[in-house]
Amino acid sequence: QGTQQHTLQPSQSQGSLLHASISAHRWCVTRKDLLDLRREVRVAVREGRIHPSDLDDFDPKDELVGPNFYTIVEQFIKPITRVSQASWALERHRDGMRCDLFITHAWVEGIYEFVGKVLWSWPLRARHAWIC
Repeated sequence: QGTQQHTLQPSQSQGSLLHASISAHRWCVTRKDLLDLRREVRVAVREGRIHPSDLDDFDPKDELVGPNFYTIVEQFIKPITRVSQASWALERHRDGMRCDLFITHAWVEGIYEFVGKVLWSWPLRARHAWIC
């Protein structure tokens, strides 16, 4: 009898535990998160950590469109989340947040253009967005 202890099994990552305990509808980000992402991506492009590829021949000097989401996920998001295996949203907000806004988009669009359009059209009362 007594309390049952839960231990992290070697095959379980912190991210998989987060994903199992936080409902997917709470994997949200804020306007500030998107501003931070755009800023961090620009720095990574300048430093050469994000670079053009055969699948995304973006111009590193372009400040309007930017690299597409395939590139961002492979060259920026996956390296950040590799250890935890958590989604980028749960990396930023470990308890999740109530979703006010759902955003869908094409992965071939550029990150700078996407963030600019999302921020411009973000509803005044919305605080947290789920982005697919």
